[in-house]
Amino acid sequence: MNFELPHIPQRGQNPRQVGLTMMMDKGLSWRQAENFVDCSAHLTDVVKLGFGTSYVSKDLQKKIDIYKAAGQKVYVGGTLFEAFIARGMFDDYRRLMDKFKLDTCEVSDGSIVISHEKKCEYISNLAKDFTVFSEVGSKEAGILISPSKWIKMMQNELAAGSWKVIAEARESGNVGIYRPNGTAHVALVNKIISNVKVENILWEAPQKSQQVWFIKQFGPNVNLGNIAHNEVIPLECLRLGLRGDTFFDNLPEELIQEFK
Repeated sequence: MNFELPHIPQRGQNPRQVGLTMMMDKGLSWRQAENFVDCSAHLTDVVKLGFGTSYVSKDLQKKIDIYKAAGQKVYVGGTLFEAFIARGMFDDYRRLMDKFKLDTCEVSDGSIVISHEKKCEYISNLAKDFTVFSEVGSKEAGILISPSKWIKMMQNELAAGSWKVIAEARESGNVGIYRPNGTAHVALVNKIISNVKVENILWEAPQKSQQVWFIKQFGPNVNLGNIAHNEVIPLECLRLGLRGDTFFDNLPEELIQEFK
């Protein structure tokens, strides 16, 4: 960092196992990717090329190479995985990973119905050669999954080879682990973390209020995803208590009493 301050929580250096920040690239150009890594690569662990953007983005390999050279894990979104599966093209999906020299991927079933047994087969197959994220939860509003089912799916997918399981929220942050107004399903989250280690979960949290909630619940080293490219630095300030919402979270009690 640029100078020293006491009472700042410890954050690991890349490559991190916990405290991950996943940036969602929704169609940046390679020049924008260069600008991003120049200012935010040291704060970013994973870059997701959101939904099907990798199909239509220009200079895709060049952009991927920029991210990888900066130390990021890069992968195409789970929706693209589902687009290949829906067309019976799993082998083609694997070839796509090899073509673009990707070592990370996502297995999801938020848009199509895949039996959980089959989903875990895909995870196990891909985990032999790739770092696998798997996503739990539906992308459609109004589809509720019981806490016991969330827990069982997460446990099975981790056992199948997932590095982290992603708790679905979409880029809008109003489905899955969130209510339509964007607030967290608190009871669901609490039941999940009582059965699945929080360090094995990456919570999609595109909205600032959601990021604040998870940081306050689980600390500065909670795994958070679907972060906009221009929100990575603001998120890091939230983690470190250098923004109003979390300002007093890491200060000793005597300073809180004096200044709050």
